[in-house]
Amino acid sequence: MVVIPATLLVIFLLLYLNFRRITETLIVMLSLPFALVGGLWLMDLMDFNMSVAAAVGFIALAGVAAETGVIMLIYLDQALTAARARCNAEGREFSTSDLHAAIMDGAVGRVRPKLMTVVTIMAGLMPILWASGTGSEVMQRIAVPMIGGMVSSMLLTLVVIPVVYALVKR
Repeated sequence: MVVIPATLLVIFLLLYLNFRRITETLIVMLSLPFALVGGLWLMDLMDFNMSVAAAVGFIALAGVAAETGVIMLIYLDQALTAARARCNAEGREFSTSDLHAAIMDGAVGRVRPKLMTVVTIMAGLMPILWASGTGSEVMQRIAVPMIGGMVSSMLLTLVVIPVVYALVKR
């Protein structure tokens, strides 16, 4: 009840110190609920109760989801900067269609790194999920939120962050 909200507050503070703008910080923080929902769904599917070990898994998941959200935002910012520079070089105004093209370019450039991150994390955690033996019950409760959260984070971060970014930058 204390550690998870404190972790989210620390993540928010670190993101704000990084971006120095509240809008970008909130865009990245928006990806966290999508990751946490996937972890909750898989915990429910596996019939696991919330425990300290599961909370540790959710904390780790929040960190990874924030990191991938930051990278998505960086890709989008780079694509937007390049598109604005192209428009300036061509001597025309930056339009909404240019914004959408830049966001599409930035989001598509992020698909491969996001998939690599998710596959690597899941490949590392799947043996823990299937393990049996000493300590496996505790480790499974750490792995389940991470696996479920990475799946939902991957699917929703690739869609939701670009859409919210477009709404904010428009």
